[in-house]
Amino acid sequence: MDSSTVVWFRRDLRTHDHPAILAAGERASRALALFVLDPVLLKASGRPRVGFLHRCLRSLDDELDGRLVVVEGDPVDVVPRVAAEVGASSVHVSADAGPYGRGRDAAVAERVELVRAGSPYAVTPGRVTKADGTPYRVFTPFYKAWLDHGWRPPAETGASSVDWIRSDLGRELPAGEGLPDVRALWEAFRDEKLPDYATRRDRPDLDGTSRFSAFLKWGVVHPRTLLADLGRGAGAAAFRTELAWRDFYADVLWHRPDSARRNYNRAFDRMPLDDDRERFEAWCAGRTGYPFVDAGMRQLRAEGWMHNRVRMVVASFLVKDLHLPWWWGARHFMRHLVDGDLASNQHGWQWAAGTGTDAAPYFRVFNPVAQGEKFDPDGDYVRRYVPELRDVPGKAVHQPRDPIVDHAHERREALARYAVVKG
Repeated sequence: MDSSTVVWFRRDLRTHDHPAILAAGERASRALALFVLDPVLLKASGRPRVGFLHRCLRSLDDELDGRLVVVEGDPVDVVPRVAAEVGASSVHVSADAGPYGRGRDAAVAERVELVRAGSPYAVTPGRVTKADGTPYRVFTPFYKAWLDHGWRPPAETGASSVDWIRSDLGRELPAGEGLPDVRALWEAFRDEKLPDYATRRDRPDLDGTSRFSAFLKWGVVHPRTLLADLGRGAGAAAFRTELAWRDFYADVLWHRPDSARRNYNRAFDRMPLDDDRERFEAWCAGRTGYPFVDAGMRQLRAEGWMHNRVRMVVASFLVKDLHLPWWWGARHFMRHLVDGDLASNQHGWQWAAGTGTDAAPYFRVFNPVAQGEKFDPDGDYVRRYVPELRDVPGKAVHQPRDPIVDHAHERREALARYAVVKG
């Protein structure tokens, strides 16, 4: 057994159910807990996500009794240097499936032994394939194979699983609060909301979702932990499917890293797009004149989060009513979302645009008025985020006010443009 090792935390900011901690404890008698503030990743993250990251780090530091070492710099330089300073010959991590993370880890592994154990997903990307070894491009068969493959039970780890080294190598975290008790939040959702999740999750006017996306993004909780605690019933099945979508999109990005920036279906490269920055800014600010769309965009600005049903509607509006590039919207979301996850965000946008795997049919153009009337039937969601409409009663609140485009006309225009690709 080595005298010391390093656990390099990334998207796994917890001590429970943590395979890398388990592996570190088997390798060495002591471990240094390290987090690297990578300027490349910080630059790509908006203030809401960076602020939430700091809260996650404060909570992790509390779990470790103040022993988390936070260092800023290029991980390719920082990680081997810190390992050398504590006499560690190995560094333990959860595997990173993203394009940047894979390249970064390969570079680090050239300078110090990098031991990968587990990943941020129930099933590590690349593990679920067709019988011939090729990746799935459609969710439903992937989901069936994902269920058949299964996942390991939660790892039995905690803050006391290793002897953590106390060190002054790092910097102090910004002052502020940590996170609430995430396991208590999960138990409350499981007991009170999960039974009705299948029927209430599409209603942004109701408090029917888990709001766990940001916790999963940063690995404050592992999806395997949640899966082990789901039980049966329609709500549990629906929630399990949502976790599978997360794994599916990570798998897509693993096999096609170019799809983070370009159309998965390259035939759509020839579809005509507009370059109207004024309309884009109106969409960003929640000033389209379509109340359901505007409520969603204002919720994003106010909370760093948006209900998933509304994400689909605002995305459809950008690409099919305004005819603007999906990657403009994806970039805006990544700047403002607390739960901004490259795989889920980019491929969710490609689903809405019709350019990705398992994409929404190109002829499906969400009607923002009809969507509002169906999923916010009393108008409570709109009135919550569009204060100038708070005196408008019931579903009448969904009627357009000075809309920047006519939906019926733009739907026809969208279909004509898609015909260029399909024809």
